[in-house]
This record gives sequence, structure tokens and C-alpha cells, in this order.
Amino acid sequence: MRGPHNIIRLIRTGATLERTGAMSVVLDAFEAPKPLRFLAHTLGWPFKWLGYKGNPDMPPATRALTALGPAYIKLGQMLSTRPDLVGEDLALQLRVLQDKLPPFSKSEAMAEVEKELGLPVDQVFSEFSEPIAAASIAQVHRARLADSGKEVAVKVLRPGIERAFNKDVDAFYFAARIVDLFAPGARRLRPMEVIEHFDGVVQAELDLRLESASASEFAANTGSDEGFQLPSIQWNYSARRVMTLDWADGVAMGDNVALDAAGHDRRVLGNRVLSLFLRHALRDGFFHADMHQGNLKVAANGDIIAYDFGIMGHIDEYTRRVYAEILFGFIKRDYKRVAEVHFEAGYVPADRDVDEFARALRAVGEPIFGMDASSISMGRLLNYLFEVTERFGMETRTELILLQRTMVVVEGVARSLDPHINIWETAHPVVEDYIKKSIGPRAVVKDLMSTAQVMARFGPRLPALVEAALIAQSSSPDSRGRVGTNWITPALTGVVVGASLIAIASQFF
Repeated sequence: MRGPHNIIRLIRTGATLERTGAMSVVLDAFEAPKPLRFLAHTLGWPFKWLGYKGNPDMPPATRALTALGPAYIKLGQMLSTRPDLVGEDLALQLRVLQDKLPPFSKSEAMAEVEKELGLPVDQVFSEFSEPIAAASIAQVHRARLADSGKEVAVKVLRPGIERAFNKDVDAFYFAARIVDLFAPGARRLRPMEVIEHFDGVVQAELDLRLESASASEFAANTGSDEGFQLPSIQWNYSARRVMTLDWADGVAMGDNVALDAAGHDRRVLGNRVLSLFLRHALRDGFFHADMHQGNLKVAANGDIIAYDFGIMGHIDEYTRRVYAEILFGFIKRDYKRVAEVHFEAGYVPADRDVDEFARALRAVGEPIFGMDASSISMGRLLNYLFEVTERFGMETRTELILLQRTMVVVEGVARSLDPHINIWETAHPVVEDYIKKSIGPRAVVKDLMSTAQVMARFGPRLPALVEAALIAQSSSPDSRGRVGTNWITPALTGVVVGASLIAIASQFF
């Protein structure tokens, strides 16, 4: 489908950007080269009258994307998590992008539910409300299960949304190819990579079974977290285009008046929401990446309830350890150690000077620590850190950008509850606890045991692998049969010693 017919859609896109005043804003944010600017204005300006007007009360970029429809809204939301691509100013505008569209009718929603579940709606639900929330991809209804009487939330995809998204994403790919072809200087923005990432995110959100699975995994990870609840998924009444989960009953996190009236301690809630996020990110490596007030409630007993699991973040174990050491180093103001961690992880090229990098990190940390406790921001620290590491040759790491963006959102929630919250004081015990568990002696034993398990799985193949390696080494013209066998003895010795250490350590841990 990616062909010239997409030009019509791109012309209307360019016309809308010109009409709303967003074209220059977007091109400036991307630092677009002159050929790309010329091409963009050529596609947009002559057809300005074809563009959508949008809501003049919105900033130009959000006004244009909202007018262009669901796929553009989602693209803007994704770009709001990538200030490394669009710059801080535009990213800030896009973070408040309104993901609200007129709802589709209750009858259409019921028809979708019936088609997906294969049962008459009144056989599944004794009550089914008008839509209570509508976004670009789906809308939510409040309902009651016919068999148990339990109140539930039913999320239903918009009719035809898959086709609409695929059509626009197709045009995005076409635009990315044009950029690659006519503006080589803009390739540093990696337009194809950005659209491929966006396509993957959207396709995942268009299958509610995946969101249900994310919610289920998140619940399994956090089941023992005190003061935290998640609504359970009703798998019997969920499918690709329908997701049913328990109704989350509580006070909206953003309503401070109602929280006070209900007798909740907002200071405790502020500390809890920040601690929970850090614990999920560090301990589990799987965190809610859209933890704004609209996705959080407070139960009658004071528990925080999270919902809407369309955007989740994932960080592997090694990256979590590196991230924790970096945070802990800043908390301790040990900038040399923070610098060393970057080098050890390979984030910064080895040919750079570690002491010079440590001094650059001190320039980042000290001004922040000089602030009043209530003004210290971990999100701001991470933002400054990325700026410094980029100057020293560190490549952008998408998962850390998402983490930083979520950190900013969670900090905002915490400060809305308690303006005087001390971010470092709250973060310190969580990070320190993770450090002890993931980098101390127990962690070493755990890593050795994991290594032994891997070697055990490959045990039957080890003799053949060793023989093949020996043959390859002995036949190498550089080895002459001398060096080829020298490595095998220490390697096997290491395996034996490692296995012995594991056996000994398992008696004590």
C-alpha cells in the first residue's frame, strides 16, 4: 500500500500543519535541514485551504494533531516521550495532548461486544451504561456481570479503528521514505526507526488481549505490594477488541478536595506513589508508563489503584542494576563512581576521559543538590544526565527515555499531593534496598547459579562445542598449534571452581 496514493493524505497533513501554524514549530523542533523544510512547505502552503482548522485555543502542534485524527494523536503522544528527537519544548506541549474524541454509540459498542464474545450482551451483562470515557482507540462503559452481579469496566475498540490506523501509518512510512530520499541530512532523526516503533506500539494497543496480559503480569509482580491494588481481568469476557476488568471504585487521585474530605493523608499518598513506581521499575523491570492522575484512584482504605495498561515500560535486569547504581551514586554525590558505571556498562566510549566525565556529572548534580529539598527533581536530573552523556558519545536508550518521562509524570503526581515532598528522601531507601539485593553477595551467588543452570542445559553439547573450538583454534594460521589450547584449561577450571562455589554458597544462602 505504501505508494504515491499516500501523497493526498500527506498534502492534507501539510496543509493542516500550515493552517494551524504548526509546520514551523515542528520543523524547528526537529532542526530539519533546508531541503526538508522546502519540501514540507511545498506540500503544505499551496493547499493550506484544504487543511483542518482545529481548535484555535490549543497550541499549534496539539491543535494540528488533534484535528488530523487518532493516529496523529497517538504519534504525538509517542513523540512526547522522546525529547531527544523533538526537543523539550515540543515534548512538553505534546504531553498535554488531548486524547479525547466524541464517543461512538452504545448500540455500536454492544454490537462489538456481542461479535467478539459470541454471546448476546444481555446474557453477559445485566447492565451496560452509555460510554463514560472515550479516547482515540477505545472507549469505556460501566457494566454489571449477569452471573455474579459484579461491577466491571468494559473497554471496547472503536469500530474500524484498525483500518483507519493502518491507513495513516502507511502514509507515515511513505513520508519517512521521502525524508530519507530527499533530505539525507535528516537521517540522523531516524524517521523510519521512529515510525517502525510507533507502528509496533499501535499494533499492540489494537489488540486488547495484549493489554490484558500486561495487566495480568503487572498484578502478578505487585500482588504483595502494600497499599497498592489493580483491578482483576475478567478473562472469560475479554477478547481482541473487548477487555473486561473489575470496576475500580475510589476517589480520583487528582481531586485533592475529595481526598481531604475522605480523610486520606496526601503526604503519605505522595510518598507511596513515588516509592511504588521506583520499586516496580527497579525490582520488576516492568512498570506502568502512564501513571498520571487520570489513571489512578485512591480506595476507601487508602490503597492506590492503577488502571489503563496500554503503555507499560520494560527494563532488563542489567540495565536496572546500572540505573540503580547511577541513581545511588548521585544520591551519595559520588560522581566518580557514577562515571565509572557508565564506562563499565559501555554507555560511554572507552576512549573518553573518566575524570573529565566525572567533572561533567558533578556540574549536573551539584546545582540540583543546592536546591531546596522540595524543588529537587529526579526527572530533571535524568534529563540533564542524558544531555551530558550525549556530549560524551552515549547513544540514546529508548527504554531510559520512557523511564525518565514517566519519572517526570510521577513526580508531578507526588508534588500535586504534597508540594513539599523530598524526592531524594523518598527514593533513597528504595534504591538502597535494590542495590543490596541486586549487587551484594546474594546477587553474586544468584548470578552464579543462573550461569550454572544455563551450562547444565547446554551440558550435552559442551563436549562438541569444546572440540569444535579446539579444532578451529588449532587450524588457525596465527596459532600454529601453540595458543589454540591455552585457553581451555583456565576456562574449564573456571567452570569447576564456579560450580564448587555455587555448591558451597547454596549451603549458606
